[in-house]
Amino acid sequence: MSTTQGIRTVLHPVSDLATAKAVYTALLGIEPQTDSPYYVGFEAEGQHIGLVPNGGRQQMTAPVAYWHVPDIAAKVAELTAAGATIREAANNVGGGRLVATLTDTDGNLLGLIQDR
Repeated sequence: MSTTQGIRTVLHPVSDLATAKAVYTALLGIEPQTDSPYYVGFEAEGQHIGLVPNGGRQQMTAPVAYWHVPDIAAKVAELTAAGATIREAANNVGGGRLVATLTDTDGNLLGLIQDR
C-alpha cells in the first residue's frame, strides 16, 4: 500500500475568474503565483489554492481536494481495487505533474497529484 503526502492542493471552480482572483487575493493576503486566463494559483502556507474558470475540462462543480502521492499509478490501482471509480485518468498537466480524479463509492471526488 502506498502512502500519501497529504492534501496540499485545493481547486475551486469559478464563474468569474477576475472577481474570484480578487476575493482569494484578499482572503490569502498574497498575489497569485500563476495568473492566466485559464488558471490562477496561489501558494499559501504550504497549500496550493487554484481557481479554475467554469470548472475547466474536469467539469468541477465544487472544490476538489488533491492528495499528493509519490506514485499516482499505484494509488489509482489501490483505490479502484477498493471500489473507487476513475473519473479522469492520470494525465500530464505540465512540468511532469500528473493529475487524476476518482470518485469514492458515495460519488465524492478524490483528486490525486504526482509531481516529478
